[in-house]
Amino acid sequence: MLNLHHLDSFLMLQQTGSFTEAAARLGVGQSTVTQHIQRLEKSLGRQLVFRDTHQVRLTADGEALVGYARGMLELNGQVLSLFGESRLRGRLRLGVSEDVVANRLTGILEDFIRLHPLVDLELTVALSAVLNQMQDAGDLDLVLAKRHVGDTHGKLLYREPLVWLARDPHFAPAKDAVLPLIAFPPPSITRRVVQEALDREKLAWRVVCTCGSLSGLTAAARAGMGVMVQPRSMVPEGLREIAGDRLPRLEDVEFVLIPRRGADAVMVEALSSLIAARIVPQSI
Repeated sequence: MLNLHHLDSFLMLQQTGSFTEAAARLGVGQSTVTQHIQRLEKSLGRQLVFRDTHQVRLTADGEALVGYARGMLELNGQVLSLFGESRLRGRLRLGVSEDVVANRLTGILEDFIRLHPLVDLELTVALSAVLNQMQDAGDLDLVLAKRHVGDTHGKLLYREPLVWLARDPHFAPAKDAVLPLIAFPPPSITRRVVQEALDREKLAWRVVCTCGSLSGLTAAARAGMGVMVQPRSMVPEGLREIAGDRLPRLEDVEFVLIPRRGADAVMVEALSSLIAARIVPQSI
C-alpha cells in the first residue's frame, strides 16, 4: 500500500524540480524527501526520479505516476474534509495581480484545492489597483497584490526591487533618444514608478506597447520593441536585466495580502497561511 506522505513529497519534487525546494515547501528536511522518494521507488519497483549534479527530472515511470498521485491525494483530502470537524466549505474569492499569477501561484492553488476540496475558489486576475477597487466594492475576499513602499494597507509578505528588462542585456538608449516603454495600462503601480523615475531624471519616454497581460508585454519585449520593468524574481524567460547604470534606479515594491473585512475568517486564513509560506522567492 502506497504511503500518502511519500506521494506528497513526490508531487512537490515534481513541481519544484529540486529536493531542497521541495523540502522547504513541505517544512521537512531534505533527507526526509529523499527517503520518501526512495521508499516510493522501492514500493513500486521502478525508478521514478533521475538525478545528477545539474538537474532533477522524472523518468517515464515518474511521469506516469503524477496523475494517479494527484488523484489519490485529492481523494484523501476530500474524505478528510467530509468527515473532519473543522472542514471548510463555501466560496472564497481571490484576486491576484497579473505578474504573480504568471510566476508562482500554480502550486499554491493546487495545494489549497487538494487540502480544501469543498471550498469553491474563484480567481480574478487584474492590476493591483483594480483588485483593490473590486475588494472595496465587496467583490473579493482576499487580494494578493503589490503596493508602493510606505503604503500601509495589507499584510506585508516581502519586498523586492523593480528592474529594467530587455531582449538585449546591453541595451543602451542613444543620447537624447526617446526611451520606448512596454507597460501595463494605468493604474499600474509599476508603470507609475517607472514614469516618475524617468521624469525625475528628465529622460524622454514614450509607451510603445500597452497590455493588461504579462504574456503580451513579454512578447513585445522579446520582439525588441522596447524595455519593460518587472520585480527581479519575476523576470520572464527570454528577457535579461539591463546591465550597468544606463537607466535610473527604480524603487522597490512590496507584495501584500489584503483580507476583506467581513469575509469568512477561517477560509481566508487557510489560504493566506499557505500563500505566506510558499510565495516568497528563494532570492529574497
